[in-house]
Amino acid sequence: MLRSGTSIGANVREAANAYSKKEFAAKMSIALKGAAETAYWLELLVESDYISNPQFDSIYADVEELLKLLTSIVKTSKSE
Repeated sequence: MLRSGTSIGANVREAANAYSKKEFAAKMSIALKGAAETAYWLELLVESDYISNPQFDSIYADVEELLKLLTSIVKTSKSE
């Protein structure tokens, strides 16, 4: 969870300093994959009662928002 969650920000930071649009799209795609993996780990944590439903709901809402945002960025950057 820590690794996948922190890779999102690291890849977005790398994308911001990309040398080309192709590199930007690639780094943002990796960030999107990290967000999807983080969502998966959160689902496992709540299903195994490691975190409570209120904790899950709070964090998962943020992950869902990141997924939407990154999906939009990736689609836009690949269509340009």
